[in-house]
Amino acid sequence: MVQPARPISPQDFDSLFDELKNWGRWGQEDQRGALNLITQEKRVAATKYIQDGFTVSGALPLAKRPGPFNSNPVQHHMTRAGDLVSSKGYGVALDFFSMSSHGMSDTHLDALCHIFYNGQMYNGFSSAEVTSAGARVNTIESGQDGIIGRGVLLDIPRSIGKEWLEPGEAIYPEDLERVEEMQSVHVEEGDILLIYTGRNLRLQHKAPWNPREELAGLHGTSMRWVYERGVAVLGCDGISDVIPSGLEGVGSPIAGRPVHLLALPAMGVHLIDNCDLEAIAQASRERNRWNFYFVIAPLKLNGGTGCPVNPVAIY
Repeated sequence: MVQPARPISPQDFDSLFDELKNWGRWGQEDQRGALNLITQEKRVAATKYIQDGFTVSGALPLAKRPGPFNSNPVQHHMTRAGDLVSSKGYGVALDFFSMSSHGMSDTHLDALCHIFYNGQMYNGFSSAEVTSAGARVNTIESGQDGIIGRGVLLDIPRSIGKEWLEPGEAIYPEDLERVEEMQSVHVEEGDILLIYTGRNLRLQHKAPWNPREELAGLHGTSMRWVYERGVAVLGCDGISDVIPSGLEGVGSPIAGRPVHLLALPAMGVHLIDNCDLEAIAQASRERNRWNFYFVIAPLKLNGGTGCPVNPVAIY
């Protein structure tokens, strides 16, 4: 049953980090991590889940207004607009936007260079490889040819008769297995796993809260299950981590996020934060089918630690 996060001691976390490390699994110079689990055969096999051709975006609108979830709004400026040009002949509209690749508001993909632990990132590369000019290894370019495969959505609130999880509620391995059984789906090696907590639905009905203090998500011990199943990419309508996480005394004051620490530097699993899973969840419920063809196309941002994405589910 979903419940607040149980404590994780620094010693237990270090043991779990070492247990789940994929360093060297695909070679000492590898920078793709668990993306290696999405083989050509897996991509081809996933096409069988395209049955009616219905497509659904898994991205939130870019957040241009500040708020509790958005301390660093997207900057969008019109550099040329139609209300300032002649109504005759050729006209053009132009705009400019800039944004942070990370945070709690915009849908984005974390590169493997985004998080360090004890001065290292995935596959043992030094944190010094990320310089003021950008990252030299484990960049977002690892997914530049597209991340395409079978997506699986686990609808956690529905499994316990709720519309959404409350902030701070943690998801444990037994919860993931219960949802699998209820949905008659099994997460397999190379899958792109999406965890639905109902965060965005709750925001439609409840007053905003501070997500840096409370947010539903996975407990750190669930990452052993993610590792054993061979998940290639992990996404969530939150940031995957439950907050508070139960992990104290590890890293910087804001780094008590065991899912990020285990997924990125240890396991080499890319994370999709702040997905909009409402339409995907609805489409899955209507079809009583929780797997689909899933496409993510990261930007070719040289040296990037992450980038905004618009993931698309195809039924």
